[in-house]
This record gives sequence, structure tokens and C-alpha cells, in this order.
Amino acid sequence: QVQLVESGGGLVQAGGSLRLSCAASGSIFSINVMGWYRQAPGKQRELVASITNGGVTNYADSVKGRFTISRDNAKNTVYLQMNSLIPGDTAVYYCKAIYPNRYYWGQGTQVTVSS
Repeated sequence: QVQLVESGGGLVQAGGSLRLSCAASGSIFSINVMGWYRQAPGKQRELVASITNGGVTNYADSVKGRFTISRDNAKNTVYLQMNSLIPGDTAVYYCKAIYPNRYYWGQGTQVTVSS
């Protein structure tokens, strides 16, 4: 069983920045893919960014050039640096760890961007 704990969410004005962290209870080296997802009220959960254990990244078009995902295997942590935030980024952000045959979700952290 892997536990994922997100942190770093909060309230920020448009144009501001936040850095989200996702700390895993165990080693993330064996995790194939780590991803950040978000879910706004009344909307489906969507992929924001992902990173493989080889460091290959993938981003939703809406966040390209503004968000950066990274992972620190030594600290068992994945980060999401979010810059130039807009009100449309307001959502609960979830971390997901994907193994070959299972996956785990974190509990989520709220990000609110005011105009």
C-alpha cells in the first residue's frame, strides 16, 4: 500500500505561483508514472501533467508553458510548479501513482485563484 500526501495548495491571485508537493510513503523509483490531476466543481477530473520514472513529461495543453512537473526520487516526492495562474486553474489537485498493475490517489489539495 502506498500513501500519497499532497500539500502546497491555497489561495493566490491571478498571475501568482504555487508549488504543489506529493510525498509518497515509500520509494517512488518503482512507480512507472506519477501524475497530477485536477477536478473543478461540476467537471470531470482531468490530467494536468505526468512524469515517467525516466523523466519524460507530458502536459495538458491548457497548462503548457506555465506548469512544470518534476520528481525527486531521493525524497520520494513529486512537485508541480504552477506559474501565471489564472482563475480557470481553480480546482482540487490530486496526485496519482501508477504502477504496472495498480494505482493510488492522494487525498487532494485545493487551489483557488482569484481574479
